[in-house]
Amino acid sequence: MQPARDFPSSTPSANDPAMPPAYWRVESVAPLWRVLAASGFGLWAWLGLALALGLYPADRNGTLMPLLVGTLLISTGLLVACLPWRGASDWYGWRPRLDSRPNRAALLALATYLPMLAVAGLARGQNVFWATRLAGAALTACSLASLAYTGYRFCRQLSPPARRAASSLPISRLVFAAYAGGLWLWLCVLVVDEPAPRHGLYPWIMLLLAMALLLGLLEGLAWHSLAGSPSHGGVAREQALRPARFAAALFTYVVPCVALLLTRHEGVDLIAAALAVPSCLLGKCLERSLYESLLLHGAAA
Repeated sequence: MQPARDFPSSTPSANDPAMPPAYWRVESVAPLWRVLAASGFGLWAWLGLALALGLYPADRNGTLMPLLVGTLLISTGLLVACLPWRGASDWYGWRPRLDSRPNRAALLALATYLPMLAVAGLARGQNVFWATRLAGAALTACSLASLAYTGYRFCRQLSPPARRAASSLPISRLVFAAYAGGLWLWLCVLVVDEPAPRHGLYPWIMLLLAMALLLGLLEGLAWHSLAGSPSHGGVAREQALRPARFAAALFTYVVPCVALLLTRHEGVDLIAAALAVPSCLLGKCLERSLYESLLLHGAAA
């Protein structure tokens, strides 16, 4: 069997009117595992950066926990793609049950497991060993490379009008990964090191709040650009989705940001973090499903 390529000529574009709407409805299930994977790569990127800079003096358990959480999040899509389920038949364009070898996007994602395993094997004491810091830097670089290439690859598969409307998607994906991955790392630190020193978390909390603001601005620009494209439903369809978008924003931004602000109060840190992370993921999954349904509206027209 011939290996699949990143963009085979037999693969239809996301706005191909010759394809039935059912095809795109099946593919639209993928935002769930893409959101989980992005948050997992974001978690690995933050952890690797902290290790590389010597700012993560946790013990071995404190290092292994975020690595394990990130592995579970990133591997969800691969696991689902290996199952006989039509809802997610591929993993970054690679079909493990059918193709003999991964494509470039899947290889980039798989390559990130190598520095992750290196960090897991080298994590000791205060994590000041030079090899641990080097592995952390490689983990961050590989995670960011996979995130950037995946967003770029998704845009390349769109038609020219949709590509122009979704031009900010790669940057938005990186910012979301930083935001959600930071929430995951916050939760992991509290689980392992509770009670944590609150004053040491204040800069981190402010950084996550800034990430939430930047992500909201990018998503607002993306929706505005998409609403101005008549071939994808225009303003009328975008307005019809506003109640659901409001609910998605509530889960993605309001609940996590309120939880971050509650860090000052004793006894609620861990509970607030445990609510913020799933709320952010749920809201983002809903927002991505709405956005991609509007983005791919031209395919079903």
